[in-house]
Amino acid sequence: MDRPAPAAVLELLKPITWFPPMWAFGCGLVSGGLTLPSQLGLMLGGAVLAGPLLCGASQAVNDWFDRHVDAVNEPSRPIPSGRVPGRWGLAVAVVASALALLVAAAFGRWVLVPAALGTALSWAYSAPPLRLKANGWFGNAAVALSYEGLAWLAGADVVAGTAPDRRVLALALLYSLGAHGIMTLNDFKSVEGDRRMGVRSLPVQLGVARAARVACAAMALPQVAVALSLLAWGRPWHAAAIALLTALQLALMPRFLRDPRREAPRYNASGTGLSVLGMMVAAVAVRSLVP
Repeated sequence: MDRPAPAAVLELLKPITWFPPMWAFGCGLVSGGLTLPSQLGLMLGGAVLAGPLLCGASQAVNDWFDRHVDAVNEPSRPIPSGRVPGRWGLAVAVVASALALLVAAAFGRWVLVPAALGTALSWAYSAPPLRLKANGWFGNAAVALSYEGLAWLAGADVVAGTAPDRRVLALALLYSLGAHGIMTLNDFKSVEGDRRMGVRSLPVQLGVARAARVACAAMALPQVAVALSLLAWGRPWHAAAIALLTALQLALMPRFLRDPRREAPRYNASGTGLSVLGMMVAAVAVRSLVP
């Protein structure tokens, strides 16, 4: 059997998707009290785990189980194009998942646990019989939890070497809820295709206008909860920064809501960017609170 070229395997792992979990992992490091340069190795090794290994494996899993759909919609993708021939796509997915778990185990059980859960969710998201991606509520939740919450917890845990502080856990869960709305923004571009293929994304289930309102609420409300939490934890200036970033997102939402399908990419770039910035603000805020 022909072997795929390294460039084709790298494309299968989709490096462009690695940033969100790597950023969330970085937020976890900061919130857990990362010290440099003494913990530089932890930071670099964990970034490789969160991005190329865990996220890359999830992308390979998704491409393998979507190969028939991609053959129609994106025939230039590595598997349907034949650049990753035969069952090499499945082999890459299995090996990458196993390697990610081995690396996670080397960091200790408090990193292995979120890594193992994220790996399980990545297979459940794409593979039958669960194939969570067929339903926007479940699929978006799986991706949001893996890319944001579990990556954040792994970052915090790798610094502390123990279970996460309750405030760190709260932030990770809140930003996971917010990421559900971010995931929905990606569904507006493929409403007709999803409807034909039986994929029940939120725009398909709720209609475009209603799904857009749900996405906005899912993004904004957790950030309001983050601001209120920081205020309760004695971090008023950080709370004010989160409130300002959320207010800027709210100001951008009316344009998105007027034409969600056209404006989703623009709002995904601007609104999501503000939310991501707020994640680091929140991480810095709790840094000194963690024992």
